[in-house]
Amino acid sequence: MNSAWSLIPPILAIVMVLLTKRVLLSLGVGIIASAFFIKSFHVVASLGMIWEAFKGVFVEDGGVNTWNVCLLLFVLLLGILTALVSMMGGTKAFGDWMIKRVKTRAGAQMMTAVLGIIIFIDDYFNSLTVGQVAKPVTDKHRVSRAKLAYIVDSTSAPVCVVAPVSSWGAYIIGILGTVLAAQSVTGHTALGAFLQVIPMNYYVWSALGMVFIIALSRMEFGPMKVHETRAIRTGEVLDPDKKERVDTTSHLPVSSMGKVRDLIIPIATLFIATVIFMYVNGRGAVEGEETFINIFGAADASESLLYGGLIGIAVTLILFFRHIAKGKLTAEHIGIGIYEGAKSMIPGFMILIFAWAIVFLIDELGTGEYLAGVVNNAHISPAFLPVIMFVIAGFIAFATGTSWGAFGILLPIAGHIAAATDIELILPMFAAVLAGSVFGDHCSPISDTTILSSTGSSCHHIDHVTTQIPYALLSAGIAGIGYIVLGITGNTWIGLLAVFVCLGLFLALTRSTKNSRDAGETVAQ
Repeated sequence: MNSAWSLIPPILAIVMVLLTKRVLLSLGVGIIASAFFIKSFHVVASLGMIWEAFKGVFVEDGGVNTWNVCLLLFVLLLGILTALVSMMGGTKAFGDWMIKRVKTRAGAQMMTAVLGIIIFIDDYFNSLTVGQVAKPVTDKHRVSRAKLAYIVDSTSAPVCVVAPVSSWGAYIIGILGTVLAAQSVTGHTALGAFLQVIPMNYYVWSALGMVFIIALSRMEFGPMKVHETRAIRTGEVLDPDKKERVDTTSHLPVSSMGKVRDLIIPIATLFIATVIFMYVNGRGAVEGEETFINIFGAADASESLLYGGLIGIAVTLILFFRHIAKGKLTAEHIGIGIYEGAKSMIPGFMILIFAWAIVFLIDELGTGEYLAGVVNNAHISPAFLPVIMFVIAGFIAFATGTSWGAFGILLPIAGHIAAATDIELILPMFAAVLAGSVFGDHCSPISDTTILSSTGSSCHHIDHVTTQIPYALLSAGIAGIGYIVLGITGNTWIGLLAVFVCLGLFLALTRSTKNSRDAGETVAQ
């Protein structure tokens, strides 16, 4: 279609999600609307299009869609691993061990953020595992699951998008190389351009800074305040009405001889095995020079996650048998753990399938190409191009649910616009696209990383979406100021300074507000 009409189905799905709080229903409506728009409202053809969308989740080019299938299986494996670890008492033991070292709610949140920054190799792995590792500690410190999911989501993609040795970094470097060659830019290599773009990715620094400010200041706003207030006052880290649907492992039997190693060994095995498989897989697939970045760029991260998950489950079962031998658990508990663990991941599992289906249909609609064309044809002052590209990239990623798709659509457009206006803007334009795409991905309820962050944190998906959006919008506003300064001054570091100044002003404001609130509470007492 490639017209304004292509915006209606994705916007309809997103608005329905936010209004009804029923994710699958809303995605289903968006899928149906997209198919009818594509096939000009012919019923039979539209139904066939819906079938193709769902079939495409599992079948691609006449064979199995290994990327999607492996990721779905990994989601189930992680749920099973988490349930078995919980039953062995590893989760409880880790929580008890960390609670002695992490003394405050702020410390629990900081720990989660640091874990999110350290595990930068892949955003899917980050989103799914950091929440599971941090959950026992944040639960004990009465940090809501919505806050946990926010921290996980706001450290996974932002870190991956600036890490050269990551699945994201390799993908982006590949696109940059193609765009630079197409525009005959010889002053930058693909890797060199990527490295220079890192300090210009203002949304990354704004989002990460916001995570630490929120953790330290204890200043909540928007829907997050409701979840955090309930968690602090009652200890209920989840909405009681939704707890049974997203935290089924809380009712599992727990061994009395659980040790910290019952959690650390399975998670470490999962991480190490995944990285090894990514290296082996990538080395077999890489074309050209076998650099570390190229190897990880060629790796099939989804397949590596599946193999890493299988190794992790095998090691977990070996540890589980020790508890059976000691009479603390029984062989029947293995079946219970497998069933309940897989069951706990079904909501995220189903949302992923529906999200992938609607992303396929949105791609057929040409929503992203239409928006990119609007930018390409607009006559705008070069100074404002970076901030405009940031906003457009955010909207494309929000509407399509994929930051990678936004990268693929807009990075070539950014290169073309820079070449036609001012070639010196090519790197700032690249940075704005990358930053805006991550911002839109953070806000989109149909984004796979948003879904996996809520799944990995055992948080109801719509709770995660509605609580994260205000923080993401604030971070984006600060980043937008940075891009305006960058466009006017042409200086990367002045733009970055503007971002840090805005973050500092926000921190001062939160402290002032908190002191006023505390003073008011003291007077009231």
